[in-house]
Amino acid sequence: MTNQVLIVGGTAGIGRELAAAYARRGTSVVIAGRDGARAEKVAADIGSDAGTAAVRGIAVDLSRPAEITAALAGIDQVDSVVLAGMQRDSNTIESYDVAGATELAVSKIVGYTTVVHALRTRISPGGSVLLFGGMAKDAPYPGSTTVSAVNAGVVGLVATLAKELAPVRVNAIHPGAVGDSPFWAGKTQFLEVARGRTLTGALPTMEDIVEGSLFLLGNPAANGVNLSLTGGLA
Repeated sequence: MTNQVLIVGGTAGIGRELAAAYARRGTSVVIAGRDGARAEKVAADIGSDAGTAAVRGIAVDLSRPAEITAALAGIDQVDSVVLAGMQRDSNTIESYDVAGATELAVSKIVGYTTVVHALRTRISPGGSVLLFGGMAKDAPYPGSTTVSAVNAGVVGLVATLAKELAPVRVNAIHPGAVGDSPFWAGKTQFLEVARGRTLTGALPTMEDIVEGSLFLLGNPAANGVNLSLTGGLA
């Protein structure tokens, strides 16, 4: 049973929904985001809804990895670590934004790894780490060069971290376009195209991704897994 979980990127979208699911189970939750005040506010809201005070928020900026170890100094022990924070990047080769690409790559590769490095001695031996990737690694689109490369890099991180952290388990979840997530709100045309590329004719929901995340975090046999939740790519 998970007694405490850290969710980096837990202030919005799927990360927030996962935090709420754990809080409803009575699990102690720490949510982290760039804006510490926002993280504290979201934590208070989640705790209020779940009827628990065991939710708190802290500031962690994945794009500033040199500051991560200090930001996590207040966590004594954690059973599960979820790395859901990400930058969105639509960056074509023709108009390549070096600064945006650098921030994305640093946040999701160096930032994720630094969180694990900082907590490596404080993760319970029976604990687990979950990284968020994405299906741009398998289904690239115009402007996804950096996203596709970074999400492919998450696959590599799972392989090496599972070896280095054993017996702590390490997995990744790779959602497709999540139809009801805040990021995709109003992007009807894109979502229709994405829906048409699924074998089921339906896009995954935030609840689907939360359920998949809970499985990977909680099942003791799940290790080194890259779980794609897309409805199947046509």
